[in-house]
Amino acid sequence: MADNTKVALVVGASRGIGRQIAIDLAKNGYAVIVAAKLTSNAKTTVPFPPDPNSAQSTISTVEREIVEAGGRATAVPVDVRDFANVQALVSKTISTYNRLDVLIYNSGAIWWSSIASTPMKRFQLMQRVNPEGLYGVIQATLPHLKSRHGRIIVVSPPIYSRFFRGKTAYAMGKVGMSVLTKGLAMDFERQGLAEMAITSLWPAAAIESAATAKMTRENPSTAKDLRKATIFSDAVLAILRAPASSVNGELLLDEDYLRSVGVTDFSQYSVVPGSAPRRIMPATLPDLTVAEQDDEGQRMDSAKDRGGAKL
Repeated sequence: MADNTKVALVVGASRGIGRQIAIDLAKNGYAVIVAAKLTSNAKTTVPFPPDPNSAQSTISTVEREIVEAGGRATAVPVDVRDFANVQALVSKTISTYNRLDVLIYNSGAIWWSSIASTPMKRFQLMQRVNPEGLYGVIQATLPHLKSRHGRIIVVSPPIYSRFFRGKTAYAMGKVGMSVLTKGLAMDFERQGLAEMAITSLWPAAAIESAATAKMTRENPSTAKDLRKATIFSDAVLAILRAPASSVNGELLLDEDYLRSVGVTDFSQYSVVPGSAPRRIMPATLPDLTVAEQDDEGQRMDSAKDRGGAKL
């Protein structure tokens, strides 16, 4: 790509939040690689655009939406459980646009139930798509992001004990993703990469998505507690505009971060006009640091000790 257009890779961009992020990044001048597992023939999709929370919304239709609106996008299928497939995605990104500035990881597998009611195969799927998929995508993209002082945003939650209740298997993976955010942020600081940042972002109130569609079909009144996906994409854009040092390693909530940068009107995000969606996240979250935060003792580096490669 001959110009200075920034390039964003959005993994998990076929529907809901991921689709909205891809579309709004394109509206703000980014060229976007739209990545997820499934494709379709977007030329034959009727009506168009499809319901963004339905199975008819794929990376192919999102690419078409962006291009027809005058933006730049390329749909690339990926199975994040297959590291070779992830590497091929990154190679396609670089061969298409010759750079990578932003990574958004929105892919996720969901199963909310007790440990006894979570089958092993379901548990394994969540771990492979959620923390393992994220780890693989970061491994593959990090050399390219480093060359651009890039940014990473991960869809994962703050760390607090109530989040584990009733969905422990799911929480193990999602919290693991937030641990990756904290740990990679420390790596950036240790390596002097002051212009790079990784940030986790999570909804403060429930967002309209494929996951909530069944709930609202069965009980339409629950729509009053939902927000549009635009609140999340607006928060993503605000994070990308912020100085890296102010967001590196932070586990943020969309509403709270937008308030911190001056947004006061949240009525625009309500699915049901005039409603006030119920907040599902705590108002105050625990501080994860300890008094001995900077005391590491004798630090080991297995990669160095065994001659392996570092990030």
